[in-house]
Amino acid sequence: MKASLAMPIIVSVSIFLFAVESKTLDPYKVLGVDRSASQREIQKAFHKLSLQYHPDKNKNKGAQEKFAEINNAYDILSDEEKRKNYDLYGDEKGSSGFDPGNSGQHGGYTYFTSGGPGQSGFTFRPGDWQNMGGQGGSKSFSFSFGGPSSQSSFGFGLDDIFSNFFGGDRGGNHFGGFGGSGRSQYGGAGSTPKSIPPVNSLVYQKEISDKGITWLLLSYKSTSRGMQYYESVIGEVAASLKGALKVGSVNCDTETSFCKELGIHPHRTPRLLVYSYKSSESGTLVEYNNDLDAKNLKSFCQDHLPKFSKRVNLDHFDFASETVGVLPKVMLLSTKRDTPVIWRVLSGLYHKSFVFCDAEVHDVSDPMVRRLGVDALPAIVGWLSNGEKHNLKTGISVKDLESAIQDLSALLDKFEKMNEKAATAKSKKDGTKPDDGKIPLLTPYNFGDICGQETPVCIIGAFRSSKARDNLEHILRMVSQKSLSRRRNVAFGSRDSVSYALLDAAKQQSFLTALDKSGFKSVDQLLVAYKSRKGKFATLQSGLTTEEAEKFISSVLNGDVQFTKIRQKPTLK
Repeated sequence: MKASLAMPIIVSVSIFLFAVESKTLDPYKVLGVDRSASQREIQKAFHKLSLQYHPDKNKNKGAQEKFAEINNAYDILSDEEKRKNYDLYGDEKGSSGFDPGNSGQHGGYTYFTSGGPGQSGFTFRPGDWQNMGGQGGSKSFSFSFGGPSSQSSFGFGLDDIFSNFFGGDRGGNHFGGFGGSGRSQYGGAGSTPKSIPPVNSLVYQKEISDKGITWLLLSYKSTSRGMQYYESVIGEVAASLKGALKVGSVNCDTETSFCKELGIHPHRTPRLLVYSYKSSESGTLVEYNNDLDAKNLKSFCQDHLPKFSKRVNLDHFDFASETVGVLPKVMLLSTKRDTPVIWRVLSGLYHKSFVFCDAEVHDVSDPMVRRLGVDALPAIVGWLSNGEKHNLKTGISVKDLESAIQDLSALLDKFEKMNEKAATAKSKKDGTKPDDGKIPLLTPYNFGDICGQETPVCIIGAFRSSKARDNLEHILRMVSQKSLSRRRNVAFGSRDSVSYALLDAAKQQSFLTALDKSGFKSVDQLLVAYKSRKGKFATLQSGLTTEEAEKFISSVLNGDVQFTKIRQKPTLK
């Protein structure tokens, strides 16, 4: 009885398989691109259609199915091998669309496929159904239909016919819906980003952490949903900010401890984070939680670009005092109300080599602009550390962001070398060592010269990690140029009221223990104001930014900081 009932179903399906041509969806037509389209054109088309039909935004009937078709089409055309196979055979897997099968293929069962994208069909394997009416009841059949829905191939609801056997509803994971088992609701769970380079803890430390460049990071798991859509949006933003922004992906299945350390472990959906320099000189990870579209994400990334350039008013700019210091200075003159993106990017890349500032001007006839000798805008003016002025570039034209950053980077590299030559020439003339702008590390040999009895106040940046050292060195280099603290004292230079130095607290713990019994062992970095003559000290342990350091040192010079008597005279080993 069971066999007689099964036979009509199999015969009916067979008739439709050979009598009706299933609907094959052309991925090029789905995305609306030519066969000669570039990957960039394919990506843009996918992104545009994804925004239009995304299930979270489009509740119209058929939008869900259309979104699945778009994802399937992009899955084929974004993969070089799949696209080549489709162009040659009409099937991304490289088959001609019909495989008759035999006892030695597919586990001894016949396999039919219409080809085309999706391949989301269903399989009848040996033993799944008993007494099917076939020879010996041991054969089984596999049917795979092109496109995201088997109903669109046959014109009637195969879901209804086979619902009892598959145990699923419409749009389930066996066929139809979003493209078959193993795929997420939004197309493509379990995939690894194709165009986003992977990032691990080593790459993070060497290329991202406090390197002055903004990064957009995607953290995901193998079960994360919507990976293709995320990748498309990130790709569009990265292309529009090429040169200003780098992108990377973190697989939290393989980099579990790294993700937990950074606090970026995703859940059902991926997470987008920007390595930001918006609020401090040390980079921090800030999560993006707005709508996932290229316009909003690009705006968010731009907002978190470095802000190391100081906005100045030329009418109140003191050329005599502001243009002489340890580091060379560069100023951008433009008509922009805010610091331009290019200048913000450069200020991040070179923030340890130059002091950056920028000013809004609208006419080269402005007296202050004429004083600088600028005849066309935008313009970059530079001052060597000895105060010598140079017009580095005027009438700057920008073709695209990436090439402009490359051109201006070459300009700054050249100016930095010019400053080194000027410092060397000056040292030969004066008979002194060149001031390379570096903050000296305290040793038993230079301690007396830098922080000895003849120095009223010695500002010491004590560190216990390489990251803390970089931060403190940058802070002290910036602060040492300010008029509030006068010039930085060095072993071979003149005696000023303040000198600056670094201390490796991990190797020179006894120095800090001589000041205080605790030795500040729980602190990774701190500033110490040490008065050798009076045997007193004061510290700044929190809020270690340039601004806070300036306030602290100003208070020290003005006598507004309470000093503590040292336990014993500190020495270095």
